[in-house]
Amino acid sequence: MTSFSDLHMLLSVVLIWFINFKSCLCQDDDKEDTTPLYPDYNLTFSMDYSSFPQLCVKASNRKFRFWFMSIFYSIICFLGLVGNLLVILTFLYFKRLKTMTDVYLLNLSFADLLFALTLPFWTANSVAKWVLGIFVCKAMNTIYKVSFYSSMFLLSFISVDRYFAISKAVSAHRHRSRAMFLSKVSSVIIWVVALIFSIPEMTYTNINNNTCTPYSSSSDPLRVSLQASQIVWAFFLPLLVMSFCYSSIVHTLCQARNFERNKAIKVILAVVAVFLVCQLPYNLVLFWNTIETAKGGTKDCDYENRLLYATDVTQCVAFLRCCLNPFVYAFVGVKFRHDLLKLLKDFGCMSQERFFRYTCGRRRSSGNTDTETTTTFSP
Repeated sequence: MTSFSDLHMLLSVVLIWFINFKSCLCQDDDKEDTTPLYPDYNLTFSMDYSSFPQLCVKASNRKFRFWFMSIFYSIICFLGLVGNLLVILTFLYFKRLKTMTDVYLLNLSFADLLFALTLPFWTANSVAKWVLGIFVCKAMNTIYKVSFYSSMFLLSFISVDRYFAISKAVSAHRHRSRAMFLSKVSSVIIWVVALIFSIPEMTYTNINNNTCTPYSSSSDPLRVSLQASQIVWAFFLPLLVMSFCYSSIVHTLCQARNFERNKAIKVILAVVAVFLVCQLPYNLVLFWNTIETAKGGTKDCDYENRLLYATDVTQCVAFLRCCLNPFVYAFVGVKFRHDLLKLLKDFGCMSQERFFRYTCGRRRSSGNTDTETTTTFSP
């Protein structure tokens, strides 16, 4: 018992001595070496962050899209649905498919109607996360591209038909019996070609960063090829065709002595002006955006945000075409306006007195104008 107590006391003394000895050594080391074990990196060198990519903040653009696209897409969608439905109902109710232009206008209204139906999905995709799944995503982009290409091609074919009907009236009258058949066949070909041009949207469209898009990033090489083909086939080609046809038509009308000549020329100028005002700004911005994408994108955040603003605004202006086409190509015609008013009267949307007030005393065009130029070029 005594020996165990002595041993315990001896161990305690040794432990105390060891602790005191270690503290002395630590004090001596502190006096001799004041360098810290871990150096202060903030004092020895500065980190260069210039090589690291900086995230471009687009909060202001998202706020702008939220109110701008929501308002304008809703207006365009409503006007596009109403206008194109009236055109379709008038054509089908009165069975007035008598010329090639009538067939093309009916198909144009169907294309613009399909396009207007996609606008609510475009709004949801632009201002919020995409939550409708991959199938709706692919369907929306495909329908948009099919309706977009078909409407551009149909506008070109309308100008070609007007060119033959007015500038080449003799040859057009000679082949008049085959005109309806050719118009139906060409309309089917237009829809098939538009569907072929929309295959990339069917293939590559996916949900990236909660957004329905065929592109993986702003510098995706696929974006360059798709945007370049859209500019060439859906803007420059229709612009060249319409420019040639309508300039020839204006030249022919200037040589004629018809009292409807000046009014027809004004309608042609309105048709070209609407096309240029709606499509030219957007395609210029799209062309510049394609060049920037081909260069690998931009690192200037302010410049990128300005480009996004320009794209959003000009795209909304371009989308106006789906609600302006019925007024420019259909409602300007005397016969079509008369049929539209009669349709509203038959459906109970207009009284008999108001219908006669709008139609009685109105000067009707000549037979040739009614059959060939009323739909597009007569006031």
